[in-house]
Amino acid sequence: MSQAELRNDGARPAVRLERELADPPAVVWRAITEREQLRAWFPCDVEVAGGVWEVGATITFDFGAEMSEMTLTGEVFAADEPKLLVFSWGEERLRFELTPQGSGTHLVLIDELAPDAAARNAAGWDGCLDRLAGLEPGNWQSRFDAYAATFEPVLGPQSGPPTT
Repeated sequence: MSQAELRNDGARPAVRLERELADPPAVVWRAITEREQLRAWFPCDVEVAGGVWEVGATITFDFGAEMSEMTLTGEVFAADEPKLLVFSWGEERLRFELTPQGSGTHLVLIDELAPDAAARNAAGWDGCLDRLAGLEPGNWQSRFDAYAATFEPVLGPQSGPPTT
């Protein structure tokens, strides 16, 4: 696992995470775009209208019965298989960059978000990307606490997990 980095040089703050994955970009692309594969690591069910990740496609993010009041929508802004995928996730914007590295992939995830969501999302994405890499996710609360201590002086108080 690598530490998430806070970026505060754009219109909105962002967290940037990286992972080295054993699979080549074409395989990782399927893991980040195919609904069944997304279910193994993404925090919710993802349904793209028409089933095709193309610019302008709408996306529904369903968090299930446990968080029934939390369904988000999004839109695809860029889809350059197997290199770049950019889409909105509610009010946030997610950017996945895939670069070949040896026989594997260097993955970069950038999440542009509300200032108070940085520590929560960095901790959450750490766990998600660990699952994508085939690793057991670490403790969310300890990751959140560490990120909150780092991000609060720059962004202000950090919100914990969403409540239902």
